[in-house]
Amino acid sequence: MLALYDVAAPAKLNLFLHVVGRRSDGYHLIESVFVLIDWCDTLHFERRSDAKLHRHDLGAALPVDDLCLRAARLFQSASGCAYGADIHIAKQVPTGAGMGGGSSDAASTLLALNRLWSLNWPLSRLLPLGLQLGADVPFFLGGENAFVQGIGEILTPLTLPSQHIAVLKPAAAIATSEIFASPLLARNTDTVIVAGFPAGTISHALDVGADTGANARENGNAGKVVSVEAIVKGFGRNDLEPAAESQCAEVSHALNLLKTRFGNSRMTGSGSAVFARIEMLEGLSGPPMATWAEDLPSGWVGRICRSLEHHPLTRWATDQAD
Repeated sequence: MLALYDVAAPAKLNLFLHVVGRRSDGYHLIESVFVLIDWCDTLHFERRSDAKLHRHDLGAALPVDDLCLRAARLFQSASGCAYGADIHIAKQVPTGAGMGGGSSDAASTLLALNRLWSLNWPLSRLLPLGLQLGADVPFFLGGENAFVQGIGEILTPLTLPSQHIAVLKPAAAIATSEIFASPLLARNTDTVIVAGFPAGTISHALDVGADTGANARENGNAGKVVSVEAIVKGFGRNDLEPAAESQCAEVSHALNLLKTRFGNSRMTGSGSAVFARIEMLEGLSGPPMATWAEDLPSGWVGRICRSLEHHPLTRWATDQAD
C-alpha cells in the first residue's frame, strides 16, 4: 500500500462531564459520556521509504510538533518500522474547543499508519500508545460511543440513539490547566451507574486510592443509577463549566445564545465549545447553522451536527492480529 486518502478524524462531545475525585499523582478522575459527531478533520497519508515523517497543512498552520506527528513518531519507534510518511491534514475541527480534535487526529494517524505500513497491529497494542499521547486518544481508537471513567482510559461502549446537536465554538480558547487549577472546580461529584450495564463496569477510582465523591466514599462503588434516555435528554452537567465561565466571558455568551435558541446548552470537555440538543429540526437542515450563523461574533464557528453510531475507521484495527 502506497497511500491512503480521505481518512476521517471525527470530533466528540461530552454529554456530561463529572469530576469524581483526584488521584494521588494529581490526575483528576472523571465520569463522562463521549459521543462521536460528524464534524471531522480529513487526513491523507503517503508512504515514504526513507523513514522520514512530514506533515503538510492544507489550511491554517498547525503547531510544529502536533499530536499527529507525535503519534507517527511514537508508532514508528515502537514498531521499529523502516517506512516514513507524508501526512496531509485538512483541519476543520476547531482547536482549543474541548472536542478532541488533536486526539482524534492522533488516533486516525495510528490506525492509518498501521495499514499503510502493513504492520497489522491489533487494537490491544495500539491502545497503550494512544494513552501515552493523551487521555482522549483511546476513545477514538476504540471507535464506539462510550461511558468514560478514570482519567479517560476506562471505556465502556454505549449504544446511543441518533441525535442532532448544535455546536458553537467562540473565538477564544481556554487553557485546560487553568480550569483544573480553579477553586471553582468541584472535585467530588457523586459517581453514576448507567442502567443496564453489567456488574464490574463502575468506576475503579477507589482502586487507585483516590479522593472520590460522596456516594463512592459511603457506599463503595455504588452511585446514582441513570438511564441512557436520561443521558441523551441532558442528565448531569459539565463540572468544568463554572471555572471556564469565570475565565472566559465568551463561554457564557455562547451558552446563553444556544439556550435562547434551543432551550438548553452545555460546555463540552475543557475547551470553549458549547452544544445544545435539538428537539425539532424544522428550518435547521444542513451542516452550517444558516438560520443564525450570520449573527455570530467574528471568529466564531457553529454547525448543526449529527451524532455517529461508530467511528468511520472502526475495524481498521481488530482485537486480534490477522
